[in-house]
Amino acid sequence: MPTGDLGAQDRQRRRTSFGSVAAAYAALRPGYPAEAVTAVLGDRPLQVLDLGAGTGLLTGALLAAGHEVVAVDPAGEMLAELRARHPGARALAGGAEQVPLPDAAVDAVVTGQAAHWFDPGPAAAEMRRVLRPGGVVGLVWNTRDEDVPWVRAMGEVLAAEARDHEADQRVVVEFARELGATATRTRSRFVQRVTPAQVVAGIGTRSYVATMDDARRAEFLGRVAAVLADHPDTRGRAELELPYRTDAYRLVPA
Repeated sequence: MPTGDLGAQDRQRRRTSFGSVAAAYAALRPGYPAEAVTAVLGDRPLQVLDLGAGTGLLTGALLAAGHEVVAVDPAGEMLAELRARHPGARALAGGAEQVPLPDAAVDAVVTGQAAHWFDPGPAAAEMRRVLRPGGVVGLVWNTRDEDVPWVRAMGEVLAAEARDHEADQRVVVEFARELGATATRTRSRFVQRVTPAQVVAGIGTRSYVATMDDARRAEFLGRVAAVLADHPDTRGRAELELPYRTDAYRLVPA
């Protein structure tokens, strides 16, 4: 279920929760593979808007690929992390429904792990406004690969609380409709090497955990830690390989 199925008040709380976990988010969330950037943008350097840029995890991949980046996010704490890590990007406060750029300012708009928080109608209108003719939109998500047994076991603990959190195909369909575009998907895979404690702390940066009270958060993350301590594939291990799949959608507005 997409975040659009959340109640408006709960959705807004989750959407604005990331500032409280900005430093941990920057340190613990995975980045994005170069293949995903190339699939969306191609090989030619472009002027790119990273919308909902957060702490700059996708910004870093865009800069590494040689693109010029303007990063926009509503949370000042997240932008502070981004500026510290990526001084080569221009960072601005703003939202997807009101982008602080002039018309026809960029060749591409991309968003990593964020499009499910946007209101598709006004956000798509803003994307159209800031794009130059022939511009593209990229929607990118990392998702834990639950084909791996221990990741699936952890996912079962998360499932009840994570409802409405993960993006699904409906988000892409909504943006494709609003933009008058077709979507081309490219899937890649990568592994994040982390300690069990880092896995647990990374779950703590999820919006549904960040908005819990302290007692509930501790109990919930304790259950996640227990899975890692008890599962035969993770028990006693100092480092884990946390597998992800990355889905990169390239949309070309009509």
